[in-house]
Amino acid sequence: MPQLADVPSLLITRAWEDYALLDSGGGRKLERYGRHTVVRPEPQCFWSPRNPAAFDAADAVFDPTDEDEAGRWRFARGALDTFPLRWGPTRFTGRFTPFRHLAFFPEQAANWAWMSERVARRPGLKVLNLFGYTGVASLALAAAGAEVTHVDASKKSVGWARENAELSGLADRPVRWIVEDARKYVAREVRRGSRYHGIVLDPPKYGRGPTGEVWRLFEDLPGLLADCAALLADDADFLLLNAYAARISGLSLAHLMAGALPGCAGRIDWGELALEEDGPDPRALGLSFFARWSV
Repeated sequence: MPQLADVPSLLITRAWEDYALLDSGGGRKLERYGRHTVVRPEPQCFWSPRNPAAFDAADAVFDPTDEDEAGRWRFARGALDTFPLRWGPTRFTGRFTPFRHLAFFPEQAANWAWMSERVARRPGLKVLNLFGYTGVASLALAAAGAEVTHVDASKKSVGWARENAELSGLADRPVRWIVEDARKYVAREVRRGSRYHGIVLDPPKYGRGPTGEVWRLFEDLPGLLADCAALLADDADFLLLNAYAARISGLSLAHLMAGALPGCAGRIDWGELALEEDGPDPRALGLSFFARWSV
């Protein structure tokens, strides 16, 4: 079986030109997206903010209406529309969605960089991106030289991903955009005997497929991960799993992954993804857990 890392890794995403975590505390975080400052809820920020006045001066504040991340945006100077953002070679559109997110997850930049580096060393890798959302990871992979299959159950999200490909000047790269339930697509690929050099899974805790399929992380992830293992080519390079559920850990993901990869050499690193504040004496905010196998 793959060798599990003895200690966890903390993957920290720091500020870049179009994003920064400016401050946090009091159950909220203050961020900069392009030219906009944004306040979003973050219950695990038990500490006190360093500059409370900056929160009051934000351009947009998300007010939650339930515990499932739904709510509404409140704007200081009139409603804000979409706005352009970039990370490395990718260009994408920020959007004020009704679920507190802005159509991408900035802490994932640490994973984008890791995958891009691996693909750059082996251009032409065939990569499957499941639960691909608005496509930033897919475009980072394509820009590095991968042949990508992007799968998401949301037709709207895949449409946004294709728009982001146009913005990035990557519409001519070998990317297949597929609207389908991830489990159904992977099961069909297993029957076809398809193989991939890299697979990315970033599933939600709960979701629905395009024809009403229900996804529950704890019930459905083991079977999906086993099918993904069956899709890895003999010369596969990586398998990356990310999860946001509060009742999970990087170590549990690592053991699940190891069990799905019997007979495979390589190593499984595991741990936590975090955002670091931009400024002196920065604090880091852990947001998701990961396990990743690589050769």
